[in-house]
Amino acid sequence: MGIKQNVNQSTLSRANEKRDWRIFADFGEYLIKLVRPLYSNSSIPNLDIDNDVFALDSTTISLSIKLFSWAQGKYSRGAVKVHTLLDLRGSIPTFILITDGKYHDSNVLDVIIPLPGAIYLMDKAYIDFAPLYKMHKAGAFFVTRAKVTLDYKVMECNYNIDEKTGLRSDKTIRLNGPKSKQLYPEILRLVEYQDDEKDLLLIFLSNNFEVSALEIAHLYRNRWQIEVFFKWIKQNLTIKTLWGHSENAVKIHIWIAICTYLIVAYVKFSIKSTLSIYEIIQILGISTLDKTSIRELLTEIQVNQNFKEQYDLFNTQF
Repeated sequence: MGIKQNVNQSTLSRANEKRDWRIFADFGEYLIKLVRPLYSNSSIPNLDIDNDVFALDSTTISLSIKLFSWAQGKYSRGAVKVHTLLDLRGSIPTFILITDGKYHDSNVLDVIIPLPGAIYLMDKAYIDFAPLYKMHKAGAFFVTRAKVTLDYKVMECNYNIDEKTGLRSDKTIRLNGPKSKQLYPEILRLVEYQDDEKDLLLIFLSNNFEVSALEIAHLYRNRWQIEVFFKWIKQNLTIKTLWGHSENAVKIHIWIAICTYLIVAYVKFSIKSTLSIYEIIQILGISTLDKTSIRELLTEIQVNQNFKEQYDLFNTQF
């Protein structure tokens, strides 16, 4: 490869302080526009809908506040957040925002431009009725977990539900709180689902009245795909071992990780591999110096059973 000795980390650190991270971000945006359409017809587990479906979440990378003084986190600790919007058709990231650890998750809703007809899956941290109402007015849908403190009145109940599926109720509601109902003046949907495995009652809040109550539960179930994405981005692309302490260096490293993931997604589609993106990343990681062509490598190699079990575990959780 032309590299005759190990590259010192300090050399990488100095280089990454001078390179502009936006070069890598622009390349990442180019790859998103290239790769996402390739997976537009991919199916989503347990769902038969035509809508674009996105999962919105963030992952926090803990840092030393002494070395990364710009990355302020909670409780006087250092941290950087990677806010991600993941297209569940193919698990393709479509939006990335890198901030310090104090940046509140719900602020991302003010940055994202909702697509009409799209469904956005998010957890309780994103309940902010002002941007959620803007999303509603834009013709987009959201599914989130309702907070325990949610104050509302029931306008209508759907009693035509099958409790054998885990459903407990399907209600049409209006918000009660003076500020809440001013920020979101229209009706909402509240779906209760009993998770017998965890003995937990899950309460979903949505503005979508077009899908069934059970589809609301299945939609939120698929939000865990973004957790798998974060886990494998961190593990396989060694994001936790950063090549520099400056904000510029950290953003370069994260965008390189995202670009690598997208390139692997492009390779997967190009050779029509039945392996997942995560499986291909694992195979390539242990075959860096292998002279076998990528097509042969991915066709012949056997996927480790432990890896498949780990992936399936994540893919079946709420």
